[in-house]
Parts: sequence; structure tokens; C-alpha cells
Amino acid sequence: MKKLINDAVNYVDEVLDGLCLAHPEVFAIDGATGRMLRKKSSGKNNVGVVSGGGFGHLPIFAGYVGEGLLDACAVGDVFASPDMNPMLEAIQFADKGHGVVCVVGNYGGDKMNFAMACEMAEMEDIAAHQVIVCDDVASAPLDEAEKRRGVAGLVYVMKIAGAASAADMSLEDVVAVTERAAANCRSIGVALGSCVVPQAGKPTFEIADGEMEIGMGIHGEPGVSRGKLKSADALVAELLEFVMPELSLSAGDKVSILVNGLGATPNEELYILFRAAQAILKDKGIELVRPLVGNYATSMEMAGASITVMKLDEELEGLLSAPANNPFWRN
Repeated sequence: MKKLINDAVNYVDEVLDGLCLAHPEVFAIDGATGRMLRKKSSGKNNVGVVSGGGFGHLPIFAGYVGEGLLDACAVGDVFASPDMNPMLEAIQFADKGHGVVCVVGNYGGDKMNFAMACEMAEMEDIAAHQVIVCDDVASAPLDEAEKRRGVAGLVYVMKIAGAASAADMSLEDVVAVTERAAANCRSIGVALGSCVVPQAGKPTFEIADGEMEIGMGIHGEPGVSRGKLKSADALVAELLEFVMPELSLSAGDKVSILVNGLGATPNEELYILFRAAQAILKDKGIELVRPLVGNYATSMEMAGASITVMKLDEELEGLLSAPANNPFWRN
């Protein structure tokens, strides 16, 4: 393992310290656990929006705390769910008397602990509602979509939820539009090389030179196929064949697309992938709105990329374009 770290045990806490020191106008660590990252200001008197998950995926989850985004985020160890306590602290901070929406990736520990945190919040008369994101088409078939992992689609869902809150929507309306955003996202990834979890000290999986694995999860979960590395154009065409049919896209529809780096893939290569995706969408008469290219949901230093497509309606397009400001997202 070659990493620019101190003691692996302190990895997460030192990253959080660095975030707050680099961006003191945006982030603050709070709560008895020391694992709740919140906005520096309490913000407007509106519905709260929080999330939480294992570390190692920056900017997601903690990196999307900010104006027009999340109010607070519970932080776990690398690839491990936070416990219930920082989740409850995040909900308590975000609540301003109008309820809180919890954007949660579809992972057992995250869902279980957020469910407990929501129950505890309800005992304090805080209305807290989970929206579960299940956008990874490789992790389960369509008829078992509730089993799919939440991956880079979380980026879009967090943005929509934060914008809906900033627009002073009611809790019921924020939940509804956040759920619609989640239902309209589909993602799939491709891995070229493994990451190394600091406390493990060795690669999570092995993949041969010249090979790729389509559908691998952001923690190294098995994909749907492994084979020879393809050209960028051929790879993008194959990935889009997984995601686009489920969205029932046709000429005249609008989508946003996220070409996301998993940590070690150069931005240059991500733009080559985007170039191919844009050409396919254009050929089908599909309008592209606010595309995103870069490292938005990573897996430590995993080599590879993912593509997320979100089908837009007028309301979702407006919320996607609404103001947001933090180090990792600016409208």
C-alpha cells in the first residue's frame, strides 16, 4: 500500500479535519460522535435534507453538504455504514420544525441505522422520512429493482432534494420530488483496477492487465461481466444499452448525464467517454441538460468510471439548475 496518510486508524477523522480547515465557510464537524459534518450555518427555515454513508467516496456523501444541497451528513469508516448516533445528530441539526428528508443509498447498514435514527427523531417530534436510492442496474434485474445498490445517482438525488428544500417546498413535496428523481436515475460502472482500503492495506480485488469488469460496485462487489478492455466508444455504447431502455427514452426527451470517475481515471479519459455518450444521445434526438463530468462519487483510488442518466421533466430540470454552492458543486 502506498498512500499519503498517517495512521490508517485516523484516516477518516483527519480527512474531515482537512475538509473543514480548507473550507471553513462551508463545513463544520459537530455532535458528540465527531462524525457528523454539517453546514456552517443553519440556513433557512425550511425542510431539512441529510444523508450519510461509508467514507472513501468523496465527494459523496460528506462532500455534498452546502447551500442548496445537504444540511448535514453522517460519516462512517471507509466502506462502512455510520452508526445511528451521527445520523440522529444530522437529523436534529437539520430540523427546523418542518421535517427532514434522509437521502439513503440502498445498503443494509445505512438503511437499518437511518431507520432507527428516524424512529428516535419521531420520539422527539421530528418528522423524518427516508428516500432510498437504487440506481445501479447491474446489481439486480428490473423486477427486483428494490435490491439495487445506490451509486452515483445519489449525486442527482441529493441535488434535487436540496434544491426542493431551498425552494421552500413542504415536507410532502420534497419527499415526492426526491423520490421521483431517484426513480428517474439509472447507473452502471466499469472497473479497470482495484482500490486499497487503508486499514486493509491491500487491493480489494484483482483484475488482469488489459481486462475490465462491467457492473462492479463501488466497494468492489462483483459485476455482470469481465473481459478484454474495449475502446471508449464501444464501452460507452455497451454501458448505455444497460441504462437507457429502462428510462423509456425517445426523441425530444431531456436527460442529464453524469460521467463519473471512480478515483484514479484521468479527467481527460472521462471527457472521451462523455464525447461518445453525447454522440449517442444526439443521434437519438435526446436533449442533454447540465451534463456532469468528473469525480463525483469515487471509490478511493479505483480505476474506472460510471455513467448515470437521469430523465428530466420540467420540475426536475428546474431543480437541477437551481443555485447550489459548495467546493464540489456550483450552479
